[in-house]
Amino acid sequence: MQTQQITPRVTFIQLLENNTPQAIAWVTGSPEYPQISGLAKFYNTPYGGTLIESEFFGLPNISVQNSTTYYAMHIHEFGNCSDSFQHTGEHYNPSAQPHPFHAGDLLPLLSNQGYAWSSFYDKRFQVKDIIGRSVVIHAQADDFTSQPAGNSGIKIGCGVIRVV
Repeated sequence: MQTQQITPRVTFIQLLENNTPQAIAWVTGSPEYPQISGLAKFYNTPYGGTLIESEFFGLPNISVQNSTTYYAMHIHEFGNCSDSFQHTGEHYNPSAQPHPFHAGDLLPLLSNQGYAWSSFYDKRFQVKDIIGRSVVIHAQADDFTSQPAGNSGIKIGCGVIRVV
């Protein structure tokens, strides 16, 4: 007889299946990349921290047959996506950590011909801490080394994190 253990994975699957995030960010592309759109969802968990699910369409490699490309995704300080996202501030970094240990340094997006989906757990912040900030997609992968922000290129997508 096999017993089923309730692990964080099982809890995370249930959160995603119920589809009741506490916050979302609808991300749209910059004037140079208007085809980008998608949604980042943020879920409270019973373990502290946040479960993040994201789905994006129209990333720049959409027209390259069978391509895969990484794009950096970060939470930035300010929820102001105006003027081609020039007012988002730096990465969200409440504990003044070096890059890539900012709370706003998220996992990269792996785009397959312009489409990316991901889900991951991050214990560096809670949903309430990021309300009013922004989710930013950058044109390149984060190198996880360069200071202060990973040399990830220009901002090509942005969305304000709002309470659901």
